[in-house]
Amino acid sequence: MKKIAVVFGTRPEAIKMCPLVKQLQKSTCLETVVCVSGQHREMLQQVMDIFGVTAQHNLDIMKPGQDLFDITSAVLTGMRQVFQQEKPDVVLVHGDTTTAFSSAMAAFYLGIPVGHVEAGLRTWNLRSPFPEEFNRQSIGLVSKYHFAPTQTAKKNLLDEGKREEDILVTGNTGIDALFTTVREDFHHPVTDWAKGSRLLAITAHRRENLGRPMHEMFRAICRILEEFPDVKAVYPIHMNPQVRKIAREELAGCDNLRIIEPLPVDAFHNLLNASYLILTDSGGIQEEAPSLGKPVLVMRDTTERPEGVQAGTLRLTGTGEQSIYTACRTLLTDQTAYRRMSRAQNPYGDGKASARIRAFLERRLCACAEDGLSC
Repeated sequence: MKKIAVVFGTRPEAIKMCPLVKQLQKSTCLETVVCVSGQHREMLQQVMDIFGVTAQHNLDIMKPGQDLFDITSAVLTGMRQVFQQEKPDVVLVHGDTTTAFSSAMAAFYLGIPVGHVEAGLRTWNLRSPFPEEFNRQSIGLVSKYHFAPTQTAKKNLLDEGKREEDILVTGNTGIDALFTTVREDFHHPVTDWAKGSRLLAITAHRRENLGRPMHEMFRAICRILEEFPDVKAVYPIHMNPQVRKIAREELAGCDNLRIIEPLPVDAFHNLLNASYLILTDSGGIQEEAPSLGKPVLVMRDTTERPEGVQAGTLRLTGTGEQSIYTACRTLLTDQTAYRRMSRAQNPYGDGKASARIRAFLERRLCACAEDGLSC
């Protein structure tokens, strides 16, 4: 048996890694150990409970006021102990979080091969998204196996000199999760409240948007709700106190808007499915929404998911009030533009990414072990 340590620490990572854990647990030649940092706490556990995933190790690092220095150092030293105890043959990390970066570094320092799930996404701007772009590029430097969600991501990796035999185009594991949670008979108080209206689903939390950009984003949303009485909006607000402060300042008097606590992943996916249009600065939603036929306005200046823009499922608006307002208003008034985005082909996979990663690892690890060869 070969041992795989699967590491994650935030809610978005858990959504995308839990389907992979479930696939790996089906293997007869791979032993799976789940290691979480606890970079998020309640939000992380919520996702794991929904998917029925249990962690064998939890660093539980979350504390009030923690910053990137705290997270990086706590995960780096904590995962050193976990990896030294478990002695995994491969460590799998996901995406671009500080948990993923620090865990990959711990594995690299210990000489353990790293497998990077959702590898190869790039904006080429280390300040946007921050610190995610740095984290993702750095993980790529120390990884042995690269699980790219798209051909564009694979090309980025090849351009950086990664070996083609170490790259697998998988689709995105977030789509695997989505296909298990969305259902037609779903009911929730906020979707019932919005029934009969055109629903805007909103997420906003990125570090680089804190301050003036987020103020402008929220002002644009309020303008839209004032102009279109048949439109309602739901904002599952992030836990970050700075995000909540700006939301109180800008959205308190905004009619037809419900600010709610973060939703469980299954409820959130069904909120997306019930929506007419999505406004976000998030990453994963850019992949999930196209699978549901929902146009996405990305309130950022850059995206590491250009395939969605090229396919027509996403539109970059920037963070200015006027540009967000104009883009949203267009989709609410121009049915041709709306249909064009909602019917664009989803470039992010078919829900079988986790199975492809499992098969790859079995071929590379188990077959090599049986033949007495070095993997």
